[in-house]
Amino acid sequence: MSLALPNQYNFLSRFYRLSSVSVLSNMMVPLAGLVDTAFLGHLADIRHLAGVILASILFDYLYRVLKFLRSSTNAITAQAVGNDDPKAILLAGLRSSLIALAIGLAILLLQYPLQKVGFAILTGSQEVEASGVDYFYGRIWGAPAVLLNFVLIGWFLGREKNGIVLLMSIIGNGSNVLLDYLMIYKWGWASAGAGIATAASQYLCLLVGLMGICFTIQWNALLAALQELFDWVALKETVALKGNILIRFLVLISTYAIFTNLSSAMGTTTLAQNGLLLQIALLSQFTIQGVGMTTQTLTGNFKSKGAIEQFVPVLIVSIVTALLIALGFSGVTILLPDRVFGLLTNHAEVNEHIMSYALWLLPLLEITAVAFMLEGYFIGLKEGKTLRNAVLIAFGLGFMPLAIAAWYLQINHILWLSLVAYMLALTVALGFQLPKTLEQPNLPEQKTLPSS
Repeated sequence: MSLALPNQYNFLSRFYRLSSVSVLSNMMVPLAGLVDTAFLGHLADIRHLAGVILASILFDYLYRVLKFLRSSTNAITAQAVGNDDPKAILLAGLRSSLIALAIGLAILLLQYPLQKVGFAILTGSQEVEASGVDYFYGRIWGAPAVLLNFVLIGWFLGREKNGIVLLMSIIGNGSNVLLDYLMIYKWGWASAGAGIATAASQYLCLLVGLMGICFTIQWNALLAALQELFDWVALKETVALKGNILIRFLVLISTYAIFTNLSSAMGTTTLAQNGLLLQIALLSQFTIQGVGMTTQTLTGNFKSKGAIEQFVPVLIVSIVTALLIALGFSGVTILLPDRVFGLLTNHAEVNEHIMSYALWLLPLLEITAVAFMLEGYFIGLKEGKTLRNAVLIAFGLGFMPLAIAAWYLQINHILWLSLVAYMLALTVALGFQLPKTLEQPNLPEQKTLPSS
């Protein structure tokens, strides 16, 4: 006797196939920095490693903010695929690429003031900053490729071309390792070589993506799409959606930046403890966001088909999956603290009391899992305003009051509570809007869905 799932859940194999690739692609940019750090960490002069760690903070902030290009492109493309509209599919990629290229070129033009402002905020010795600047100027030339890769990954995932995304990730990371070996070890370019290697690997990744376009698009629709590329009304709508999602990324990253600064105000040991715990939290979140990308794809696809009955099943599956992933990260950390923190640091004063704060990972990561899946759901529906309003409410009412109290009272537990409160407020704000999405009067007539 076999167990059969209801028809509404016939997307499960499709969901997990897409999620596995999304998780891998989501780790591409942070892995690039990690590879650079690993190679430089074995050089005799430690200043090169310290300089790259310093400069990587700038790139992490910049590129995490600009990931809105991937999420918005994914949502627009998925809905165009659901409508079976080849021209709209191409326009989703072309318009997003135009925006990405414009931002990438602007970064190149503004690289000098970006470097000056960034290193004025960050502090390090003169030698360390010099190595960081070398890395910055090497890696910054990859900015157009990084942003176009964000667009292409979102576009291919929206079309469910997961094999191409996987190949882009393999080539991008594999070439980075090889080029790091050549430029750092063989040619002795140190931190500058690490930056150039990372930039070059992004262009190789982009080349794979461009080849994927050539083999998968409908060429007869390309001319018609190009003729409508500069439809300013449609382009304005695209920019508006991306702008609202950009606000989401800015608010989230600013929340963690404020958290880190307030941790620093509580002392070096507290900063180190919170920093280690945040690394685990961010690793969990990067993984969960890969599942959120799949939620965006399927929600957008089902919306365009008028398959409103699929919304709740997709959301249930994504939330359950994300909760299990988050439970794995928090559970391993809480159950095996000596092994986890022993790998990260050997400073006894840091590890001594870290477990009392590590318990915050359980509620934080679990609530974050639900919040991120709801975000993916609303991005898939292209409800950018709803998402924007929710994150602003969560920041203003959930995070800031408790963060201010933590700073005033100098209590680290309240600071961790502020992060939990942010995610909880975000979940509540988005959950409050959920019923409206299930009663949309203007959805097209529902169609019968094929089995996956």
